[in-house]
Amino acid sequence: MRSRLSQRRRFLIAGSSLVALAGLGRWSLAQDQSPDASDYDQKKYEQIVSKGIDYLVSKGQADDGSFTRQIGIGVTALAATALLRHGRSPEDPAVAKALKYLEQNVQPTGGIYSPSGRLKTYETCVAVTCLVEANRDGRYDKILANAEKFLREIPFDGAEGHDKDSVYYGGAGYGGQERPDLSNTSFLIDALRATGAKEDDPAIQQALIFVSRCQNLESPHNTTPFAAKINDGGFYYTPIPGKQEDTSGGLRSYGAMSYSGLKSMIFAGVKEDDPRVKAVKKWISKNYDLTSNPGMGPSGVFYYYVTFAKALNAVGQPDVVDADGKKHNWRADLVNELAKRQREDGSWVNTSPQWMEGDANLCTAFALLALSYVPEAKKKGS
Repeated sequence: MRSRLSQRRRFLIAGSSLVALAGLGRWSLAQDQSPDASDYDQKKYEQIVSKGIDYLVSKGQADDGSFTRQIGIGVTALAATALLRHGRSPEDPAVAKALKYLEQNVQPTGGIYSPSGRLKTYETCVAVTCLVEANRDGRYDKILANAEKFLREIPFDGAEGHDKDSVYYGGAGYGGQERPDLSNTSFLIDALRATGAKEDDPAIQQALIFVSRCQNLESPHNTTPFAAKINDGGFYYTPIPGKQEDTSGGLRSYGAMSYSGLKSMIFAGVKEDDPRVKAVKKWISKNYDLTSNPGMGPSGVFYYYVTFAKALNAVGQPDVVDADGKKHNWRADLVNELAKRQREDGSWVNTSPQWMEGDANLCTAFALLALSYVPEAKKKGS
């Protein structure tokens, strides 16, 4: 375990070259347009990052090391990861306190979650990603090995009575027997990949089956009743009946899930010429926006920023061409939008409190995580 985790930093640096996709359709080619610091306002970037970090460290963290502990340990894991990715070391006082708090929530099952909470999958996934980032001397090897084992037992499969024909198959929910969804499944893929799983790992390939069934695209990979109703190439939250959100009887595509779907397919080794990748890239071109979470308005917009940045970073392209033929440098657009949204005290918060985004610690962690992919987009694919 240690040998795999100790290679994490080198793996990240090589990531984009391993998973980068050439341009498709209306998307620009990255090869001839390699980004540099001039593609976004470096000074503005550094200022908003510095203010955001100052907020988390000076105002967001409790004495016990947690961030907004009343909604679980997830915010603590996200905030600590953001600090680490922006240059703080595991020995930094704020980071060290947060890491200690996470360690206190390691459960006998191997999972890392609040014992009284219901977010076992999500919390374990973000905690694993954080501890991998901090595991620079192997100190978390045992915890991570146990957590990885815990996560591998979560997806629905034959053990729960769901074979490959079941829409539950390969998906992960928040915990227990709750229905699976694309958000948790995407977090699961991220966490397994962080611990060293490759694209052909059986657990990731199993998850890909569920991910493909969350796409509005009729294909051999999605034969659910919803696949052809909208058929726009975007992704929805879950194919499980009861979550219909569109007057057509189909499931509405929206931004955070569409970028999560794209990212998950890339991490599972789906190639650039695959119809699934082509379809979601087309959806992204038609719905490129940073003022809202496309399809959801203000709801979940900061979570959207993370999936947006992580997916486009993994794709390895500096620009997206929208439906009107206008080229957008996504790094510059992200920096500018988050600069406008940052509050005077350095925090970010959503005007829509849905999905806990009324919490400044959560939104600030999300914003900093999204920004962590801006200068590293040239070299990191994780």
